[in-house]
Amino acid sequence: MSADTIFALSSGSPPAAIAVVRLSGPDAGAALSALCGSIPAPRHAALRTLRDADRSVLDRALVLYLPGPGSATGEDCAELHLHGGRAVIAAVESALAALPRLRRAEPGEFTRRAFANGRMDLAEAEGLADLLAAETELQRRNAQALATGALSHQVEAWRVELLGLAALVEANLDFADEDDVATMPSDFAHRCDALAAGLAQWLGVPRAEALREGYRVTIAGPPNSGKSSLFNALLGEEAAIATPIAGTTRDVLSRPVSIAGVPFLISDTAGIREDTDDVVERIGVARAREEVGKADLVIWLGAEGEGPSQAIEIESMTDRDDRIRKSQPDFRVSAKTMEGIPALATALVERARSAMPRPGQVAVSRRQGVLLEQARIAVASAAEEIDPLLVAEQLRLACIAFDRLTGRAATEDMLDALFGRFCIGK
Repeated sequence: MSADTIFALSSGSPPAAIAVVRLSGPDAGAALSALCGSIPAPRHAALRTLRDADRSVLDRALVLYLPGPGSATGEDCAELHLHGGRAVIAAVESALAALPRLRRAEPGEFTRRAFANGRMDLAEAEGLADLLAAETELQRRNAQALATGALSHQVEAWRVELLGLAALVEANLDFADEDDVATMPSDFAHRCDALAAGLAQWLGVPRAEALREGYRVTIAGPPNSGKSSLFNALLGEEAAIATPIAGTTRDVLSRPVSIAGVPFLISDTAGIREDTDDVVERIGVARAREEVGKADLVIWLGAEGEGPSQAIEIESMTDRDDRIRKSQPDFRVSAKTMEGIPALATALVERARSAMPRPGQVAVSRRQGVLLEQARIAVASAAEEIDPLLVAEQLRLACIAFDRLTGRAATEDMLDALFGRFCIGK
């Protein structure tokens, strides 16, 4: 348990109807006594008058005392449900800061203490971070599953199976000469293969980054092909400057947007052409090509067949006679009349959903995927090894990967990076 007690505003930015200030640490109860005169009954809301060291009234508030270890952080906790004015919050925080052994919390420190005290594992903490950042229904569902332990429970089941296999190998190594201990069962390799197959099934699910960052769609084509106008039409706002002047867009302009509950990151790019003496425009063209290379999907507004493989062919600006005409475009659109825009948006949603987890699936992050792949390779190798010492080593490597995934084995740098994603007060 930490030696100091932390506090922070855990609700939204003031002003608001109610503001919640959280405390966690060994002096949470003492802080309540200092402000309220006594500690209320555990886990029962009490209406109390809060006073500072000079006994001046700070606020009339609901107060909760949540003793550990059965609290969110595993430590003694308290909550002050205040009136949500800026001055009220500032006064209460100042009174708390003046108390001994109390300090303001750092970003993510409440959750980090929950992890350190065994109230959640690392996979659940990552899910909670994603849940706080979720902006679409797909993001919320996946983050909720991770935060409530969907991956953690599966990893624990794999780990139990792995430890059972390791016990068979260790028995074979330690007591191979004794008559009362049998050799490894004939289905040992089959059990390893089954475990590896289960890991591979989870690795086949699309990565969480597609949900977190959005499905990357890049609009590309030559100057004056209607890219910026189409970009604005898909966003539903005038995010990009659209003019008849060639080379208006000089850099990549990206905006996140949710279409039918699916997260996208849509990018407008500079017109791609070779014949330009403008140094700035050449840089913009180079960045446009780079963005095309990173895209999950390209919307191509240039000459038919000259776009990247698997790009959506668009005949744009159908309201104009001087448009680039195509014989077999996927869509004909006009940002001015909105012709074809709803159909294009529907197609984007269908493409994105095919690349994202289905309802009920849990997407894993790159970090989690790397560790699951390490475990899969180790378990598959164990099934093929003959020497029990090498089998035991492969199973040990798989167990290390599982422990790193859930945080049984984690570096401080990695923990700092994860909990730094949280806001102050969480």
